[in-house]
Formats: sequence, structure tokens, C-alpha cells
Amino acid sequence: MASQDWFDKDFYAVLGVQKDASDAELKKTYRKLARQFHPDSNTGDAKAEARFKEISEAYSVLSDAESRSEYDQMRAMGSGARFTAGGQGAGGFEDVFGGMFGQGGGAGGPGGARYTNADFGDVFGNLFGSGRFGQTTGGFRGFGGPTPGRDLAASTTLDFATAISGETVSLQIGDRSVKVKIPAGVADGQKIRLRGKGEPSPDGGEAGDLVITVKVRAHPVFERDGQNLRLDVPVTFAEAALGATIEVPTLGGAPVKLRVAPGTPSGRVLRVKGRGVTTSRGTGDLLATVMVAVPSHLSGEAKEKLEAFARELPDENPRDDLLARAHG
Repeated sequence: MASQDWFDKDFYAVLGVQKDASDAELKKTYRKLARQFHPDSNTGDAKAEARFKEISEAYSVLSDAESRSEYDQMRAMGSGARFTAGGQGAGGFEDVFGGMFGQGGGAGGPGGARYTNADFGDVFGNLFGSGRFGQTTGGFRGFGGPTPGRDLAASTTLDFATAISGETVSLQIGDRSVKVKIPAGVADGQKIRLRGKGEPSPDGGEAGDLVITVKVRAHPVFERDGQNLRLDVPVTFAEAALGATIEVPTLGGAPVKLRVAPGTPSGRVLRVKGRGVTTSRGTGDLLATVMVAVPSHLSGEAKEKLEAFARELPDENPRDDLLARAHG
């Protein structure tokens, strides 16, 4: 960075922080801005790349206590001053540093000697750590600042019951094993992010994250519906017509008894409170859909009795309303 930039650039303004910002605040602000403007996230965006360079440059100076102190001193000492290439005119090196060397502000050094460009290089080298001030190291393409490590992706497949109850699993990520606590109630396709478990930073920054996609195997009986569990419960024609008390299975627990009211149609949903999926948002219910099972084979006697039963029913078509609405 040119010396004039030390005066012209306000690194605090670049990061959007106050001059008394703490190290923690600087770090937090830089990470947020770096994620927003990182070239990897803004491919082909020249403005974002330039902005990333600015914030990295600012952070590389302000994050180091010694560099920050030097920068603050430089800004305070040269506030309002400008550098010029030659010794003529106001605002040159001599105007700023004349008083430092026992002179009233001319071009001459002690004893009337003039400073050459090399002399000023020595002055700045001693003042700012042998030219270290303003250099950028590390980061994306040498822009400066620590570069966060890349995120890594992984996946794991769980049984339906395990996903509902939660479990700690071990995943092999490259040459290391990582233990992952799967929360209760995790859904198929849900992603779990583990901070700092991804790829290490190449230049001393924070490691990336590990993002795990959970896949859940289907269950032969139960199906998930948000926080509720659903299942189909077959009942006989007689149970549906006359009413009955039936047993219904639960996931991971003993069966529960449900009352089927007389005249229950196929498709009616019976609810068992609190026997669904438990998550941080609460616990769902078990929803049992009644499915009337029709016998595929009847004995001759049973068929005669059923025909006699049908003759006793009112002469009505249960599809009349359906046909009317379809044409209406």
C-alpha cells in the first residue's frame, strides 16, 4: 500500500465499526462481510471482489494489535495532510514530519541536509516495523485476512424409528471419524450443520462447517405428516356398521385401544393425542385412518344373509350427491 493510502483509507469505515471496536467485534464483522463478498460466492462479480479486497486489507491491519497501533498513530499524526512527490508545495512529507527532526518544516534534514527517498524509506521502516505496515498476507489471492475453511458435505441414512427418537452416529469424513448427535424428530432430507467440523483454513482462519443431509428409510406401517404419525387401520364391515373397540399399534410403544363408533365410514380419521413425533416445537398425534375391509369370499349362506340385509336397506343411491356435484 502506498504511503498516501495510509492517510486516505479509513479502515474502520471500511469495516463499518467504531475506532474503539473490540477485537471480538472486528472479527465478527469481518467474518460477516467476508462471507458476503467472498469471490467464491460471487463468481465474476468484480465489485464484490474489490470489496472483499478492501475488507481483507482493513482487517489484516486492524486485527493485529501492533499494526493497529501503528495505523492509529499514523492517522492521528497525519490527519488532514497530503503527501506530494516533490519538495515543492504544501502537504509534502516535510510538512508532516518536519517537526519530528528538529526543523520548522522545510525540506532539509538535521544540519540542513535533505532527505532522499531512501531516507524516508528508513524512517518509515523504523517507525512501522521495517516496512511491514500495510502488507497483506494470506486470504483469497493474497488479498489479506484469514480465509475460512471450506464446508464439507456428508449424508447418513437412518431407520424411521431412529429418526423419530434421535441417536448419536459416527461418520467417516476423509481420514477422521466424527460423532454426530442426530436430534429427535429429524425429518427426511433435513440438513444438520456442525460448526468447525469442515475443512481447515489454509492460513490460520476458522475451519469450515460439516453439513450432513439425513435420509430416513420408509416404515412399513407408519408415515410422517409434520409432527403427526399416520397409519391405515383396517376394520371389518360389521365393526364399522355396528361399532367396536379395536387395538391400534404405536411407534415404539404398546398398542392403544380406540373406539369405532357405529356407522363409521371408510376414511374417517381417529386421533390418539400425544403419540406422534416429539421435536423442540412440541409433540404431535397419532392419526389412524379407518379402512373398511370387504371380504373377498363369501359362503353361500353368508351371501344369502347379506342379500337379505341389502333388501332391508333404504332404496337410495349413496352416489347421487357426487353425481349432482360433478355436473353442477
